[in-house]
Formats: sequence, structure tokens, C-alpha cells
Amino acid sequence: MSDGLMIEVSNLTKRYAGHTAVSGISFTVERGEIVGLLGSNGAGKSTTMRILSCYMPATSGTVRVAGYDVFTQADEVRRRIGYMPENNPLHPEMRVREYLKFRARLKGLGWRRSRERVDVVLEQCALTDVSRKIIGNLSKGYKQRVGLADALVHEPELIILDEPTIGLDPRQIRSVRQLIKDLARTHTVLISTHILSEVEITCSRVLILHEGKILAADTPDNLQKLMGDHGQVVAEISAPLAELQDCWEQMAEVAHFDLSPAEGDYQRCALTPQNGADLRPLIFAVARERGWQLRELTRSRPSLEDIYVRVIRPNGEEEI
Repeated sequence: MSDGLMIEVSNLTKRYAGHTAVSGISFTVERGEIVGLLGSNGAGKSTTMRILSCYMPATSGTVRVAGYDVFTQADEVRRRIGYMPENNPLHPEMRVREYLKFRARLKGLGWRRSRERVDVVLEQCALTDVSRKIIGNLSKGYKQRVGLADALVHEPELIILDEPTIGLDPRQIRSVRQLIKDLARTHTVLISTHILSEVEITCSRVLILHEGKILAADTPDNLQKLMGDHGQVVAEISAPLAELQDCWEQMAEVAHFDLSPAEGDYQRCALTPQNGADLRPLIFAVARERGWQLRELTRSRPSLEDIYVRVIRPNGEEEI
């Protein structure tokens, strides 16, 4: 058993009739991480989560959760997992507290312990005020919180959330995101989404899936380095155009540059560094030395959307 690892996946493959949903993927998740599975619909995210949660068998490969094999030790795995599927199936005719007690007992908690845990998750998921309401009458946001409370009620070590904010309004999304971040203090969290900002805000590591394969796996910061224009600097400088051109041509740290007129007597200089170097100190020093007026100096970072597109279409081909 690997003490530091919560999830160990090796050469996992899942085939349906005439279709390979997951193709030989391997990855690990350490305890305490929030890891995002990022990909478009059909990338293999939900299939992977269903296999991890013992809801679906694999065609081949090995999967271990908290050291237990999901295929031969499924009962041990289920005790350690809280799973909220994408469609978040609930019993709409039941009241919130009644439903959570029912679920706690199904998951093996005794009468006294189930009552204690329901009180805890009602507060944790901000459901105390609606605990006596019928689930079918709740808003989409509250229903998602009930699903999260259900996943948490038996104190699992690993929380698996499949598209947890789909269909929510912006206020509800922020609320659920914060709850997920709070969960990481005491749980490992695996979250799937096709919403890029979701991963950027909540996750410490990203697995990018495309057509059943993992194309990249790293922290959002490290994935920035995949971009060729990583660390591009934009400077607005009041100086003669010819002097600016000569300066950037002579500066070894600049790989290439683009100049365009800006408001007033300023030129907009977009400078791409060699090897991702930070050009800002050099530009500031040159401007001060030559007496140029500098009114903007910013370093751009590619968004996760830029990274995602670069990873799944490395040659820049258009998606059909």
C-alpha cells in the first residue's frame, strides 16, 4: 500500500462495442490534492470516474484507491469514496435531512453516528436552513449541495465530483467552488469538468484528457511552460521607433518583437523572451538609462484555455 498516494491508475482501458472510451491511461493522485480531469464531452472523464468509484468494470488495467484494488476489493474502496455523479440522482420526494440520514445508514453508519454526521454535513454544505424542505422543491444550487452532502456523509477519504457546477448560475458556482476548496483541507478531491476556469481556480493539478488519452498532467503553472510565447512582455514606451527597433534587435534575451503605435507619442512593444526569461527588469533598466518614458510594463500569461487548445491541437490545426 502506498501511504502517499490516494489513487493509482495504470494502463486503464475501457472499450464499449466498437468504441474505446479510455485508452491505456496512467496517473496518480496524492493524498490532499485537488486534481482536475479536464476535457470536452466524450473525452473519457466520466468513464474514468465511474471505474474509480466501482460503478463500472474496466476492460483492462489496474486501479487502486487508498491501496485497495477497485476490482477485487470494491467494498473497501466504496467505504473510502464519496461520489457525486454528473446527473446527481436524488430522491425528490424526500426531505433533505431525511434523505441524508437514509443515505448515511445505507453507507454503513449506525443510528447515532448517522445523526451526528448529518448534522455536520448540513452545516458544512450550508443546508441547515433547508433541512426540512422537500428536495424536489429546492433550487438547482441547493440540490447540488445535497449531492455534495451525500458524498461527504460517511467521511470518505476521497471525494469524486463529476461536473459539480454544471447548470448553476454564477453565484451558485462561486459558492460550490469555495466548498470544494474547503474540502481539500481534510480530503483528496478528484473533479471532472469541461469548464477551463473551474480547474484554474480550484485545482492544484490538471490532467488533460482528449479522446480517451491523457495528453498532459501537471500543475497549471507548469503547464504554462508548454506555451512557446510564455512570459511575453508588453511595454508602452515614448521613444523614436528606429531606436526601439535597434534596441530590441541587439538585446540577446529577446527572441522576437512586434511594434505598433499606441496612444499619443508611445509605441506598444510586444516582446517574446528567449527561454521564458522575465524581460521586465531589463526593459525598465534600458528605459531609465536612455531616458525613455515608460507608462506600461506587463507580463502576460497564457490562459488555461490557450494551454488546452495547444495540447489537444499541437500543430494548430482547426477543430472540425
